[in-house]
Amino acid sequence: MAIITILGAGAWGSALASLASKNDHEVNLWSRNSCLSLGSVLAVTDVMISAVSMKGVMATVEKVREVKLKDNAIIVTATKGLDAATNFTPSRIWYDAFPERALVVISGPNLSQEIVQGLPTATVSASSDLAAARRVQDIFSSEVFRVYVNSDPLGTELGGTLKNVFAIASGVCDGLQLGINARSALLTRALPEMIRVGVRLGAQVETFYGLSGLGDLLATCSSPLSRNYRVGYGLAQGKSLDEVLIELQSTAEGVNTTNVLIDLAKKQGIEVPVSTQVYRLINGMITPEQAIAALMERSLKTEKHG
Repeated sequence: MAIITILGAGAWGSALASLASKNDHEVNLWSRNSCLSLGSVLAVTDVMISAVSMKGVMATVEKVREVKLKDNAIIVTATKGLDAATNFTPSRIWYDAFPERALVVISGPNLSQEIVQGLPTATVSASSDLAAARRVQDIFSSEVFRVYVNSDPLGTELGGTLKNVFAIASGVCDGLQLGINARSALLTRALPEMIRVGVRLGAQVETFYGLSGLGDLLATCSSPLSRNYRVGYGLAQGKSLDEVLIELQSTAEGVNTTNVLIDLAKKQGIEVPVSTQVYRLINGMITPEQAIAALMERSLKTEKHG
């Protein structure tokens, strides 16, 4: 049995807490409103999991730096996003603060509501420290939650992050009732765009064809359970971004990720046509119809993969 502390009591953190508890681990679900101090909880924690929103990562890292972690405690990041100030992924922020610690990334086609309902799925536990990745695999694996290990935490993290941008585009397709053909074409072109970004940043191509890339893309871009999909759907119905976000009453990481991704793509010289139209849409530069038209009117070319 392991003592696990999950930072962030939102839908994803609560789902992870449920999975670990069912495997008879001792789980502390900690948030800013918790009665116990963070220091007292982390002093005895074997595995600390950060499941806070992207905007809360920096502040959470600083809180953890102020306390003493248990020797050999593993840090796990389950946040999907990009930091607006640095363009860093969550794992990069955690690694910079705790370079001596084993760091694991969890990501996959994991819609929180389905997990809480006990529906089957799979995920990836990724780390350059494979022993740490396998420890996390053992903690969460069950008959309904299959955990795979890989050694590409950056690719695993980017797959889960970038698919949120395409989920917005997918929601637009469905909101405009463009059909399954249109959505399938969109997602097929989204995958190489995701790969272009990931490989340029140092990830492995193969990772994006797995659960945390293609798997998460398919799950998030076809389900109304996805907040980012619902953003696109709402925009296609003529609502403003502010109206959609108020209706969601929760964070849609794809909005921030899109803005950061475009900044990153410009700096790195990466071609991201789908993400560019999502960026223009959420920033009020074009209508949903114009976003789709812009993608359809691009110059003709040979299909390329990877």
